[in-house]
Amino acid sequence: MAGRIKEGTGCRPCTPVLQTPGRPFWPQSTWRSIEFAFLCLVIVSCCWLSVSVCVCAGCAVYGMAGDGCAWDLHHVSGARMRRSGSYSLLLLLLLLFFSLLSLFPLFVHAHDGPSHEDWLLFSDETDIDGNTDSYPTKEPKCDRKVVSSENGQGEGEFEAPELINPEGHGRQCIFTFVAGPGEKVQLHFSRFALRGTPPDGSTLGVSPSCNHEYLDIYTEIKDPSSVDLLDTPFGGRYCGGISPRLRVSLYNTIVISFYTDLFNTTSDLFVGTYKFINDSRYMVSDLVPETLCGYVIHSDLKKKNGQFMTLTYPGAYPKNITCYYKFVGRREQRIRLEFRDFDLFYGGPHCPFDQVKMFDGPSHISPLIGTYCGQQRNLVIFSTGSTLLLTFTTLQRIADTQNRGFQGIFNFSESYVKLDFINKQDSEHIRGTECDQRILSKKESNGTVYSPNYPFPYLPNIVCRYFIYGLQDAQNLERVRLQFFDRFDIPAEPKGDKNCSDGYLRIYLKGQEMENAYDNPDYEVCGKTLPQTVVSSGPRLVMVFSSGNYQGGRFKAHYKFETEYKIPGTPSPDGKCIFTYYSSSRKEGSFNSPRHPANYPSNTTCEFTFQANPDEQVRLAFYQFELRSEKNNLTYGNHCQEDWVEIYNVYRPVESDVERERLNGRYCGLAAPGPIESELEAVGLRVVLRTDHEHVYSGFEAIYQFKKKEMLFRDCGGNITNEEYGIIHSPHWPKKYDGPDPDRQGGAFSCTWFIHVRPYHKILLWLQSFSVEGNPAERGCPAAVVRVWPDLDKLPIELCGDALTDDASIIISKSSLMRVAFLTADRAVGAKGFEGIWTEIQDNFLPSGPKCEQFLCSKNNFCISKNLRCNGVPNCGVGDLSDEDNCVKDPVVNVLMLVGVGLGISSVLLIVVCIWCHRKHVKRREDGGLPHHVHVCERGARFASVDSGDRSLSPVLGARQAHHLSRTSLRTETVV
Repeated sequence: MAGRIKEGTGCRPCTPVLQTPGRPFWPQSTWRSIEFAFLCLVIVSCCWLSVSVCVCAGCAVYGMAGDGCAWDLHHVSGARMRRSGSYSLLLLLLLLFFSLLSLFPLFVHAHDGPSHEDWLLFSDETDIDGNTDSYPTKEPKCDRKVVSSENGQGEGEFEAPELINPEGHGRQCIFTFVAGPGEKVQLHFSRFALRGTPPDGSTLGVSPSCNHEYLDIYTEIKDPSSVDLLDTPFGGRYCGGISPRLRVSLYNTIVISFYTDLFNTTSDLFVGTYKFINDSRYMVSDLVPETLCGYVIHSDLKKKNGQFMTLTYPGAYPKNITCYYKFVGRREQRIRLEFRDFDLFYGGPHCPFDQVKMFDGPSHISPLIGTYCGQQRNLVIFSTGSTLLLTFTTLQRIADTQNRGFQGIFNFSESYVKLDFINKQDSEHIRGTECDQRILSKKESNGTVYSPNYPFPYLPNIVCRYFIYGLQDAQNLERVRLQFFDRFDIPAEPKGDKNCSDGYLRIYLKGQEMENAYDNPDYEVCGKTLPQTVVSSGPRLVMVFSSGNYQGGRFKAHYKFETEYKIPGTPSPDGKCIFTYYSSSRKEGSFNSPRHPANYPSNTTCEFTFQANPDEQVRLAFYQFELRSEKNNLTYGNHCQEDWVEIYNVYRPVESDVERERLNGRYCGLAAPGPIESELEAVGLRVVLRTDHEHVYSGFEAIYQFKKKEMLFRDCGGNITNEEYGIIHSPHWPKKYDGPDPDRQGGAFSCTWFIHVRPYHKILLWLQSFSVEGNPAERGCPAAVVRVWPDLDKLPIELCGDALTDDASIIISKSSLMRVAFLTADRAVGAKGFEGIWTEIQDNFLPSGPKCEQFLCSKNNFCISKNLRCNGVPNCGVGDLSDEDNCVKDPVVNVLMLVGVGLGISSVLLIVVCIWCHRKHVKRREDGGLPHHVHVCERGARFASVDSGDRSLSPVLGARQAHHLSRTSLRTETVV
């Protein structure tokens, strides 16, 4: 079927789309030459005949009527007319000559054919099919038309025209390709290098990018005999270096329109091939009357399979069309569609624009299998029954899309997997798949899954997937436990390092299917040994069963949905929220409320038990804490009524399995519990979380630590008895207590005081100075806490903060025994600490009555020992100093002062004795001489007395002179 070229319509000189009506196809410059010559003739005639005639003629030509046409020739003098006549005649002849000269190219074009001057087509080649008589008769030769025929070839090449356009006028060339009956046209561009830049998806030509040179494509032409491009759906405008994609005609005609206003064009601007193809491949069955592309495909003995595709595949599909394919099989048959290629415009995840919809039934009201767009890979669809409907819809839009559409194969068969093995009460078949099933939790529900064709052996070459999904929402979070039982038989032939060389069952526990990571299973099992029980890491568990090439046996497994709490630790075997932490497994770690930091579920009870070794204690510290509470938080009593945390000491008698619990505190709101240690005689601690049916919060996060038992009074504290009062304080008081000490095990402080007083007496504790890390109202006491047990059988009072109110600073025991403890956590940074005064007070409920026989505090009315009167310590409590009022203070004896005074008096007496002795000797010397053997001191005194008659000298000076004279006399006597 060789193509032949019919006569074209010539180039359009005035518009890029259609010719200007009413004018022959002459060059636009030719028309300008004619108009100019005519204008010159009119001007000369006006000068020769009359000014008024001149103006009117010119106005008539150019449509500019005015007052100039009313001029009067009589106003011009005759002399002037005679004088200018000769000049006007000469001018008229000259202008007439040049006008005729300007009309010369017109006659040349009309008689001699195209020249090399004005926008002519340079081509010495024949038409596309080699027929030289198929050129258009009108010039320039630009348009081309190829028509399929039985004797011609079914394909060929086309290229851009060669044009010379020195003045840059717009030129348009039309290429028309017409296929024969039962054919379509296919165009492929092998080269495309038009000048300009594509307008980024716009096909309206409004962008300045594609306005000098471009190519328009029309593929939806119904009647090639009367082509009106203005009314034909537009297929896109292209320029630049990116060629249009493959095109296939919707009917049997394609038109491309090439426009340029550049100086010249060459044939290598675009090069392509055309091909006339048989359209029977698009006819999947008989066309439904009065539809563009509606098909009903029936199954019969001769045709159980075939192919289907969009009307212009693999070319860009048209816009604003709707097609449908209805597949109708026989009873017991199922339909399989496999898309080998799928490429639609992607407008978003919901496919609001171009889309393919598939319904599991014969009509649009049948259950929807899915909506598809964009690019799909390995898209295979199975019907549940014997009918299936596919619809293909494209919208009218201006975006330049060149998607291919789709192409696939269909098959009717009775051999596809029967769906009887799916338990319809607990599972559902996933529409569109051969045997995939989905199992959704019904709140801690359970059930059984079976191999395909169970209880009979499964068939070869099938793949079935099991999606077992637990609950996951604001209230619930579950995991899946899977246990195989009865029989497991998937033949395996060991091959190399692979245990499952043919059929296999893969198990995914971490949600790998969400990322389509089916090549990364957690388990791959086969053979005849029952696989181990597995538990998913989240709410999803997926199994993929591939039967391989051999027929095998069967299997079944029991699944159970368990609530997933996302709590580290050893969970309870029955799936309840019970976690046990053993010292033998790990010495320290963390635990939290269910799903923390997300909100914990409502109507939940969780237990956390910490089992220590016999020589160990457990220490807990809470870092984050937020539970629902309608009232202000109180850490003792039953004030927490909505959601709360309780902490117990757990005791177990020797050689007994019976446990006994003792409540240490109940906590709620924002006030975190303070650090806590298990008692020395306890075997561990237990934390219990209870939530009601209403609002939920983020819960808590805490750490635990098993440490060796140490002395009860390790850092501070003691056992106080037989005292009437005393003072207790934090470590390093009055300096601040420090943070954790790395040299101590655990690093934190632990102090305990046991205070015992006489029977029928109580203990008054006044915390007169207090500054401990924490804020009871806002965050509790997570770093450090002071606990006071007024009654050892009740909950303690927990204290922290920068200061205490007067009421909070006074605590009175319920009996003659009180316990006080101070603990810090590893996160403590240190603070000033506390100091407290405890005092024994008389119980007001003595058998003898409330009479106070000791000292009665005047303000607080406490009866304290009279021995505490005026002891320098305010024993009556806050705001009451009556025990220290009107006190006569005994003189204070200072031992150092006494010693100093004694030494001073002794020194004075010694000096007095020496002076007396000295005076005595002086007097003796004055009274008489001394023997020759007298002491030098005495001789001196004696000689000094000779000259001592001078009484004008002071005694001291006289003594010195006497001593000098005595020494002089001694030396004189020795010489004699």
